[in-house]
Amino acid sequence: MEGRYKMKKIIDLIGEELANGFVQAGYDASYGKVTISNRPDLCEYQCNGALAGAKAYKKAPFMIAEDVAEKIKDRPCFEEVSVVKPGFINLKLQKTYIANYLNQMKEDQDLGLEKVEDPRMILVDYGGPNVAKPLHVGHLRSAIIGESVKRIARKMGHKVLGDIHLGDWGYQMGLIITELMERKPELPYFQEEYEGEYPKEAPFTIGELEEIYPTASQKAKENEAYREKALHATYLLQNGHRGYTALWNHIIQVSVSDLKKNYANLHVEFDLWKGESDAQAYIPDMVERLKTEGYAHIDDGALVVDVEEETDTKDVPPCIIQKSDGASLYSTTDLATLVQREEDYHPDQVIYLADKRQELHFVQVFRTAKKTGIVPEETDLKFLGFGTMNGKDGKPFKTREGGVMRLENLIAEIEGEMLKKIMDNRTVEEEEARKTARLVGLAAIKYGDLSNQASKDYVFDVDRFTSFEGNTGPYVLYTIVRIKSILNKYQADGGNLAGLCVMPADSDSEKALQLEASKYNDVMAAAYEELAPHKICAYIYDLANAFNRFYHEVKILAEEDAKKKQSYIALLLLVRCVLEECIEVLGFEAPERM
Repeated sequence: MEGRYKMKKIIDLIGEELANGFVQAGYDASYGKVTISNRPDLCEYQCNGALAGAKAYKKAPFMIAEDVAEKIKDRPCFEEVSVVKPGFINLKLQKTYIANYLNQMKEDQDLGLEKVEDPRMILVDYGGPNVAKPLHVGHLRSAIIGESVKRIARKMGHKVLGDIHLGDWGYQMGLIITELMERKPELPYFQEEYEGEYPKEAPFTIGELEEIYPTASQKAKENEAYREKALHATYLLQNGHRGYTALWNHIIQVSVSDLKKNYANLHVEFDLWKGESDAQAYIPDMVERLKTEGYAHIDDGALVVDVEEETDTKDVPPCIIQKSDGASLYSTTDLATLVQREEDYHPDQVIYLADKRQELHFVQVFRTAKKTGIVPEETDLKFLGFGTMNGKDGKPFKTREGGVMRLENLIAEIEGEMLKKIMDNRTVEEEEARKTARLVGLAAIKYGDLSNQASKDYVFDVDRFTSFEGNTGPYVLYTIVRIKSILNKYQADGGNLAGLCVMPADSDSEKALQLEASKYNDVMAAAYEELAPHKICAYIYDLANAFNRFYHEVKILAEEDAKKKQSYIALLLLVRCVLEECIEVLGFEAPERM
């Protein structure tokens, strides 16, 4: 990375000091691992390496810890090094050291973020809606978590593509075509002898399309002849029927333009709008290869690949490539999609987001892809399974009438709630209040979801998520707006924001805020390593709390010492930038006022 100073994480810098201390005291450097203290009342960082080394060196951990403490106590980064039984090394950082670190962060365009040395090509497969169906709350988690994972990886310096992977093929298309034929048999798409150009305009709106699919699906369950018709229509479409292909293109067009609008309201952006249909062309050759190279065999009439491994503790059934009637399955399409991705993008990593109940499916697909050489051995295939979003009754989130809630209705409900709160306690113009309610509403939804570990089910509690207090998106935004307002006042009073420096802290609350701000680099790296956006949420909540504590204790703008005041403002500028960078990777932004 030419032309750019590379900052290390503060925890790594302290770790290097400890590792040197262990070596100087005659022990192995690997014991110098440092963690953030779980007892902030006692110390800021700690090292438990002496406990781990006791066995290797047949020596009491306390003695080892004392040996190391002796070697590092005078290092300029430490204000205090103490040893606590049975052998913990407790560390407090020097105030000047922290202030210097923050000033380096301030000067760095990436706020000191240690980006990766060798960027990978990463493809994130998320979203996965079916065309012709409205987006509902069940699509929320995949979109929100996937978008955040994509942004975190990008922030760390990787090349990342987000692919929506549409459900746009198969039986559902046959159902829609059959229902359209029943309703409008006169359309040219159904006239076998028709040879002219088909209409440019679709013969339905998105509203009609969303009603056609469930109607057709219900009819097919109740009426065998109708089901047969739909299966036959699916077969004709998949074999290139000219009229049906034109209809299918209409379905995609109308559906995708509606999806784009809905995802845009969520601040979710896909780079690729590919779907199951794109994979179809790759299936015949792939199946043929798996047969001729002996990977696939017939079992009970179906074509399968065995993927069981000796180390499996529970049954992993074979991966079915084709059913006995020659039909493809999801696994076939997913494998063919990997063939295409390999050909087009050569990804180093593919991350899939789906409901955690699909885990077995992905185990089968990943093993088949590796075993058969569809992807190289070194390609990292990752499944990030998420839990369900439940209502307060602990069951999947529904409308008051008990139906599945549409995504746009949920967003509208949350925005309405936010608007009410903003109008109640503020005197702002309605138009500005609406804009603000939109931003804060989105933060309430996204933060409400992302602050939970992805794999866990969680309760979507509208009242709690839209509150301005506690661990919520609106609270974090309110903190950012509060900082902006102080900075604006400072400037309005003639203060200049350029060239300011953070000075060593002179109160506990200021030191606590500085320490929190210095962890930005560590947190981002951990969130990327573990694909865990909830770590960023936990961090900005701590940072917001540390700022609000400082704000209530220190009269920032009323400070008479000009140098001190400038230092406070420099710290606030940095805290604002850190908070804004974090909410950007979570996929929302802060308004100017609230």
